[in-house]
Amino acid sequence: MDAFSTFVSFLGEKLQQPLPGLDAQLRLAPVSRIKELKNVTGPLHALESAVLALFFPYKNDIGILLLKRAADNSVHSRQVSFPGGKKENSDADLQETALRETFEETGIPADEIHVLGTLSRLYIRPSNFNVLPYVGYIDYDPVLQSNAEVERPLKVALSELTNPDLPVERTIKGHDGKRYPVPCYDIQGEIIWGATAMMLSELLAVILE
Repeated sequence: MDAFSTFVSFLGEKLQQPLPGLDAQLRLAPVSRIKELKNVTGPLHALESAVLALFFPYKNDIGILLLKRAADNSVHSRQVSFPGGKKENSDADLQETALRETFEETGIPADEIHVLGTLSRLYIRPSNFNVLPYVGYIDYDPVLQSNAEVERPLKVALSELTNPDLPVERTIKGHDGKRYPVPCYDIQGEIIWGATAMMLSELLAVILE
């Protein structure tokens, strides 16, 4: 069994065990959100959504796919995130949402993605999304199609994310126009913060702890 196959087998087993959950998410939460996240699981009117943390073999390492969103009028304009979005009425379940959105944003067909499990749900107040993160993999390094929703894809090696110098603190401009210091991953010239960083924090806890 090669290193990538060994990794996804290990990760699949870890995802069947109790998840680190909120404790791991809070490590990368902006200070302004910590109290809210401890007390709120998401309002009943939140939009059900799903994302996909997708692993693939990459440059003698293990890659994970992130996307820098295109500039638009949304609260997540030009932010880095996992492929994903809100559930449509035509989606049978949130796994189908994650796979459909991944195909729309990257061109990777759903039938080539092996789903290993999920992380803990996370409510994102600015967009009112209640997100279920799925974890999966493909057996190859993808060639990604261009997309109007995506400014650029980020292929991130797992060794970059586990750099002992990360996470760091940076000052960002929030959706309200104010500037805030936030814990984040500073990778390839991009600041990965907020909900995506919190999901990554839990994912890394699953892998490393």
